[in-house]
Order: sequence, then structure tokens, then C-alpha cells
Amino acid sequence: MSTKNNLLLAGFAAGLLGMTALSSAAMAQSVNLTMLVDNASHTIAISEALVNAFEEKNPDVSIEIETRPGGGEGDNIVKTRLATGQMTDIFWYNTGSLLQALNPAQTLVDLSGEAFMDGIADSFKQVVSAGEGVYGVPTRPAEAGGIFYNTKIYEQLGLSVPKTWDEFMANNEKIKAAGIPAVIQTYGEPWTSQVIVLADYYNVQSAHPDFAEQYTAGTAKFATTPEAVRSFERLKAVADGGYFNEDFGAATYEDGLRMIAQGEGAHYPMITFAIPALSEGYPDQINDVGFFALPGDSAEDNGLTVWMPAGFYIPQTSSNVDVAKQFLAFVASPEGCAVQSEAVAVNGPYLIEGCELPEDVVTSVSDLLPYFEEGGKNAPALEFLSPIKGPILEQLTVEVGSGIREPADAAALYDEDVRKQAQQLGLSGW
Repeated sequence: MSTKNNLLLAGFAAGLLGMTALSSAAMAQSVNLTMLVDNASHTIAISEALVNAFEEKNPDVSIEIETRPGGGEGDNIVKTRLATGQMTDIFWYNTGSLLQALNPAQTLVDLSGEAFMDGIADSFKQVVSAGEGVYGVPTRPAEAGGIFYNTKIYEQLGLSVPKTWDEFMANNEKIKAAGIPAVIQTYGEPWTSQVIVLADYYNVQSAHPDFAEQYTAGTAKFATTPEAVRSFERLKAVADGGYFNEDFGAATYEDGLRMIAQGEGAHYPMITFAIPALSEGYPDQINDVGFFALPGDSAEDNGLTVWMPAGFYIPQTSSNVDVAKQFLAFVASPEGCAVQSEAVAVNGPYLIEGCELPEDVVTSVSDLLPYFEEGGKNAPALEFLSPIKGPILEQLTVEVGSGIREPADAAALYDEDVRKQAQQLGLSGW
């Protein structure tokens, strides 16, 4: 064969190699993941920051974020998309009882064998487990349910942070007398109505340490446990006291954040996942917002109900499981925590080994930390100790808070709702 032909063949081969390289490069650029998150502003901000940082480290991957509503409507969307095989490659969703309702062993990818799970706190793994499988990584630090309060109003009226329910109600009366809404409620988004009842769980468990176990077994009921009925009664008490904002029936979560930050109301019962949204929306007022646990009847046993953060999960229907796992590994790393701390205000202690809190945490986080430190008192919310959480609770708490339904009746109806769910889950004793 002539030298010319050799050169032509060599050139042709080189061209093929070049085409292969270009083809491989093009393929490398075509790893496209999808992600579904709820539409809360802080959720979107965190997700976007994590995605941007991950894409910068992995230029061959792109992740498209899609949003969904929160509350019961969002729950139904997640369940429907899982059931129909239409779920995104990664999704953000609750831990605890709501996760169990997704039947994770049948719908989600088990992460228990992944090395990145070693650095995640056992307390979090417990609330994303089913059987032998572990299915999620934490999207945020630990959170808590209780009362945001406006520190300027407290200073103006000479009030002290209450450690008992009677002290809390006395503060509400003084605030009302000053012409200020004492307790902000935002029933325009019904899920927000549940917080007083749910955040009172520390007080229920304090009186009945085995309540969660017996509740799951079907031997303890809300309606027949006075301290559990008391949770609904506390909601009725603040409603009957005339302490709500006038527009409580239509006001939204975003309205509640504005009111507590700007001093349009004194107290907002809420979970501390709201801290990033408060910080982003009201940077000049964020340190005017403090936090305390929902008080019970004893100052000596004043404690906090703790929420585990939501998780990132991978559905079994994903066609990009390996890359999705790489993203979850990034989230569950000190680098991922640092990205979150930069993107939004930190709202509690991280649950990932090696993650540290910034020195300049906001007032509400400083108020929160003593409940977690040595000698502090806290307990997980019931939904993290039991797989049962009835879906109509937000409807019942709206009715109690609106004066439509009595607490004892609401507790009995909730027991019936819970019974249906327990039977669906196949729990014994129901």
C-alpha cells in the first residue's frame, strides 16, 4: 500500500477517533436529571444553591427543578407521580409518617449501602428507614415546632419569654390590650393551623413516655388521653381569647412571616424551617424574631418538640440512579452544608458529620440551641416516632381554631382518621 494511502487511512482513523471523542463528549454533556421540590421560598433557594454547586463540580450533569404545592395537595401529587411512574429523578419530601405512606421499600432506592450514609446522624436515619432499608438524606438541619415571637413587642411591653402555658396566655392578654394581634394564624394555607397541636407533643410525651409506642399499637388514643386532647384545647384557648389577627381565615404563610418580622403580630406558631424565608424576606428584621418552645404546664419541664428535616429521595423509576446518588452524596457532605449555610439562614444543628454552624446565626437559632445542648430537653414530634399521621388533621385544626368544632370532638375524629391509615399500613392492633 502506498504511503499516500497509509496517510489517508491514518487520517480516516483519526477522524473516526475524533468523531468518537466528540460523541463521547456530547454524551457526557447529556446527563439530565429532574428534581421535584415544594414551592416554599426557602426550599427553592436551598435546592437551587445545591444544584448550582453540584453542576459546577460536575459540568457533565444538569438538573432541572420543578416545584409543587405544600400540604395535602403536594402529598397527593407525590403519591400520584410515584404510583404512575412519573416521579422525577430526585425529589424533596417529608420524613417520618408521611414518608411511610409512600411505601418506600416498594417505591424508593435503598441507600443503606452507600458510603455517604455513614456520616448521617442515626436520629435522621431512623425517620427515613423502613425495614432494613434507608431511603433519604437530610435536606436541612434539625428543626423544631414552637413559637416565633417579636422581640421588639416583648421589649415594648416588658414581657418575658414564657415557660408555662399560663404565662403565655398572660402575655397574650397584655399584647391584646395594647391593640396588637397576639397570635398570628394563617388558615389561608391550612397546614399552618396544625402547629400548636403538633408542637405540644413534648408535653404529651412528658406525661406519657410510652404514648408513641401505644399509639402505634392502637392502645392509646388522642380522645382518651387528656394531655393529647389538651393540645386541641390549647388551640381553642387562643382562639377563644380573641388573640388572632382579624384576617386569620384568609392569611397565608407568607403573610404570617411578614407580620411576625415587622411586628404586626407578637407570636407566630410555626416550625423553624421558616427561618431561611424570614432571613431572605426580612433581612433587616430577622434578629427581631426570637423563638421559644410551646409551653406546657410545668416551668421545670419546659421542653421542645423537634422536627427532623425533609429528605432527598430517589424513586426506583429513575433512569439516572447512579448520578442521582452522586448528588445526594454531595448534599450529605460538609461541602453541601456550607453551600446551604451560604444560601439561606441556618435554622438549627446539622445532622451530618463535619458540618459546622456559622458564628453569626440569627436570634431564633440562638434561642433554639439550648434545647439541644447538654441539659436541654427535647423530644421528636409524634410523626417521627410513629408511622401514623392522619391526613385530615389540618382540616380539624382549622375547625377548632375557627370555633366550628370542639377539641374533644376533633380528637375523636382524628382517632378515626388515624385508624383508617393504620389499617392501610397493615399495623397490628387496629
